[in-house]
Amino acid sequence: MTNNRWLVLLAVMLLFFPIVLDFTILHIAIPSLTLALQASGTEVLWIIDLYSLVMVSMLIPMGTLADRIGHRLLLLWGVVVFTAMSILAAYAWSSAVLILARALMACGAAMVIPSLLAIIRQSFDDPKERALALGLWSAVGSAGAALGPLVGGALLEHFWWGSVFLVNVPIMLVVGPMAYVLIPRHFVTGKGDWTIGQALILMVGLLAAVYGVKSGFKPDGDWGYSLLFCAIGVGLLAWFVQKQRHSDAPMLDMGLFALPALRTGVLMATVVMGALAGVELTIAQELQFVLGKSPLTAALVMLPLMVSSAVGGPLGSMLLARVGLRPIATLSLLVSALSLFGLGASDFSQVGWGINIMLIGLGLSLSVGLTASSVAIMGSTPEEKAGAAGALSASSYDLGSALGIAGFGLVLTANYANHIQLPAGLPPEVASKAGLSIGETMLMAQQLGAEQGHALVLAAQNAYSSAHSMVLFSAAALVALLTGVVWRVLRHYQSPENTSASVEQGA
Repeated sequence: MTNNRWLVLLAVMLLFFPIVLDFTILHIAIPSLTLALQASGTEVLWIIDLYSLVMVSMLIPMGTLADRIGHRLLLLWGVVVFTAMSILAAYAWSSAVLILARALMACGAAMVIPSLLAIIRQSFDDPKERALALGLWSAVGSAGAALGPLVGGALLEHFWWGSVFLVNVPIMLVVGPMAYVLIPRHFVTGKGDWTIGQALILMVGLLAAVYGVKSGFKPDGDWGYSLLFCAIGVGLLAWFVQKQRHSDAPMLDMGLFALPALRTGVLMATVVMGALAGVELTIAQELQFVLGKSPLTAALVMLPLMVSSAVGGPLGSMLLARVGLRPIATLSLLVSALSLFGLGASDFSQVGWGINIMLIGLGLSLSVGLTASSVAIMGSTPEEKAGAAGALSASSYDLGSALGIAGFGLVLTANYANHIQLPAGLPPEVASKAGLSIGETMLMAQQLGAEQGHALVLAAQNAYSSAHSMVLFSAAALVALLTGVVWRVLRHYQSPENTSASVEQGA
């Protein structure tokens, strides 16, 4: 146990804040960014999605590498990469440069996250202290993701879109040296194998599989092309798993998945983060493109979600200690599903107490559930595998965000294309692009005269309102289905403390 463990926790939480902020800070900036860079709908999805996609493909290799060379060293190098690439993203002069910068930012973040989770795991030996520490860490994660739109909205009220990346720099420049001083130089290390070949197999497999899914659901997607990438991805992932099962020192210990808490935590985080990321992006665009609100005003509408997400982390750790994993996990998912369904049936042009209550319920329930899953995953893992367990926990968050933005974004795009009724008399080159996404419709409207442009904007707003409800209902259905799965899977689950007590009584 580290003597200055609470100061160490403060340092790693502050380092984590800008990383998680970048998951959602762009959601509110998409309309401004789209118009400034003349980005297509596909480019916008890649700008948002690539951050999570690259990160999830690198977390497991980086987690194992951290277990071998030291969590402190890898964390500090990750801070350097993330900070430098934030500067490049802020001053990107094209969509391609911004996409590249976002990918490299994800590389730096993937070096940091497993390392900081391992540092928390190894700094807190007492289960109750560890649960509180992970609850506080989860609160920073939930609050950072939820605060992203508010911070982005406040910046865009006064500055250009690149400021949403530049805000990372002063935080990292202050907290990086703090972490260098506070984090101990010697921690428990593991013996997992780390080779560039295995890391590349995993990374390329994940990228190919998710890209195949993304491309297949595009309105103009080629299913043959999509299935080819999915087959390559699944084949590479199967090869990676086979190599891990037959290795004396695997990069990823597949035996970790034998733990019910870990399996359930990974599943919960993936689905819930996917739903949250897709829903938040959908609502942010609805408030700005359809209702004409400024970025800051749109962010303030979602403020109840942000505040409740920050409260839910510590609350989750306390509830877990008193009530247990199974009831907390299922109840949080049930409340999330009901809140999402209610938001899907709501009229955002008149935001009242009903919408605010549903946003609060969604923020509280999601952050409580995610805290419970994090505590279960990290608490059931040996110290020498803390980096790998942290990578699995973070991978489920990031994979969920990537798939959520891709999946729900494509559901939104498909429904939008089906609902939009283009005005008569549009030039062919405008009509061919105007129905692809609401961002591209708005770009096309700028090229038309006042009367035609206004008619196109109205058509886009009506179509998006219909499409966004479908996304929220889909998210509610997915989370409701997960509620039943979690309740069934955890029916025989016992906490590590109860298991130990049972063994002692039997002896």
